[in-house]
Amino acid sequence: MLFSIGGLLTVGIIMVYSASAIWAGYKFDDSFFFAKRQLLFAGVGLAAMLLISRVHYENWRRYAKVLLLICFLLLIAVLIPGIGMVRGGARSWIGIGAFSIQPSEFTKLGLIIYLAVYLSAKQKYITSLKQGFLPSLLLVFTAFGMIMLQPDLGTGVVLVLTCMVMILVSGARISHFVGLGVLGVGAFAALILSAPYRIKRITAFLDPWEDPLGEGFQIIQSLYAIGPGGLMGLGLGNSLQKFFYLPEPQTDFIFAILAEELGFIGGAGVMLLFLLFLWRGIQVALRAPDGFSSLLALGITGMIAIQAMINISVVTGLIPVTGITLPFLSYGGSSLTLTLSSVGILLNVSRYSKL
Repeated sequence: MLFSIGGLLTVGIIMVYSASAIWAGYKFDDSFFFAKRQLLFAGVGLAAMLLISRVHYENWRRYAKVLLLICFLLLIAVLIPGIGMVRGGARSWIGIGAFSIQPSEFTKLGLIIYLAVYLSAKQKYITSLKQGFLPSLLLVFTAFGMIMLQPDLGTGVVLVLTCMVMILVSGARISHFVGLGVLGVGAFAALILSAPYRIKRITAFLDPWEDPLGEGFQIIQSLYAIGPGGLMGLGLGNSLQKFFYLPEPQTDFIFAILAEELGFIGGAGVMLLFLLFLWRGIQVALRAPDGFSSLLALGITGMIAIQAMINISVVTGLIPVTGITLPFLSYGGSSLTLTLSSVGILLNVSRYSKL
């Protein structure tokens, strides 16, 4: 697990510099601007990971309610003008000095911890629609609804899918998920129809060349990056799309620049590192000493794996644009430090795994 994380972090820092050097030099007169900050975030995140890995996982059970309450209060605070900051059309950030935090990122981990406590305590009731399944859904969709007020569909989808995996593995009936799926399709369609920009994203996904300078711009430029990369890539630092074609390539679309410079082999290598992390995370969950730690390990592993899968799918044009980062690689303080902190919990669970 540490090998996969170290590999992804190393590739991430190198690619953040490569992808952002032109833009950073133009905007901040410092080509290392984003790379230096990413290195700082990685250092803080690694320190937090090592520290948290020494904290017994049972402590998270004890403070689960308090953590979730703090997360909900932050989700409310970010909606207040003057506190929340608007970026990319979403009020998702709270500024703290020169830095900012994204409450929805912390909510993902807070909800995973609380849901692991709830499901492990109520496991014998999870097959019951009223006593186990619906209360779990109420909690998950309350958090989802608060995140959608920002709005941040990408983070909300990652949160819901991760929690659904936890509920399913805890023993919920498949028939309940079938009914939920039918309702979910209708609700998802309503969410799309309620916001014109989401409809445009769907039509841009189906045919990005219909609006090449508008909603289809990002995915077209992403595919223009991936295509020329071929098998071996154009070489590290030789991307053409980072020259102001692909908007802010160091964030959500960093995988496109990686594929352009390092080719299919580089992209496949990154995906193999994610698969290695997923495999080790599942092993930790299967060997965990109790139900709570097992669900906790599964939730953290699922959160990172699902987010990576969605991001890479967006960049390669398999699903509509959702606006979420690639774990360990994309530039961003909240996302990187929170992800590494989550891994710290996972490492602590692995300390007590059954051989």
